[in-house]
Amino acid sequence: MRILLVEDDRRLGNLIQYKLNKQYHRTEWVMDGAEALERLSISPYELYILDWMVPSYSGVELCGLIRSKGDRAPILMLTARDAVSDRVEGLMAGADDYVIKPFDFDELFARLHVLERRKAADWREEIKQVQDLTLNMRTFEAQRGGTPIQLTRREFQLLSYLMSNAGNVLDREQLLNQVWGLDAEVTPNAVDASIKLLRKKIRDTHGRQLIQSVRGFGYRMAP
Repeated sequence: MRILLVEDDRRLGNLIQYKLNKQYHRTEWVMDGAEALERLSISPYELYILDWMVPSYSGVELCGLIRSKGDRAPILMLTARDAVSDRVEGLMAGADDYVIKPFDFDELFARLHVLERRKAADWREEIKQVQDLTLNMRTFEAQRGGTPIQLTRREFQLLSYLMSNAGNVLDREQLLNQVWGLDAEVTPNAVDASIKLLRKKIRDTHGRQLIQSVRGFGYRMAP
């Protein structure tokens, strides 16, 4: 899942990002509201974790701006404010849940899991399928024609994004931004190399490929 984390505490932000990425999420971390808005102007995210007190725009202000754009992705607020009035303010701005600082990571992950589960009430959010290729977004398992496929975390994220956009042509820059992240120090060649390895893993027993090259543009997952 692609997550935007807005947290101005460098140590805490780095730790949250590390722990989320270990759980197969792809977390982009920024330290102020202005940079968060820049990221949002490029593309939406699947979940937001917003610290209440960050520079430029507060977490509550960001929450309102996200909702004003029609973005319904879950929003979790991180805050040291535990007054009922503060929680009401955040919820009214569009937040879905709260975690009060200091917090235990088990609680944070449990609350994120609940938000994911709400978002994935439809089975199609949990199981992605293109022809005979399936991804289980809960267990991180991949299969083609019932045969399990062993994928790295990056390969799983890349395949998930391609499947979510099946039929659409995606250029290398899109794939870099969405799968590796805006801050990643990688070149478009990394996309080509990853696609090549992924194709080998997901081809069926007859050698048929689902990931198509579109000359001069990029790649497309066959619908």
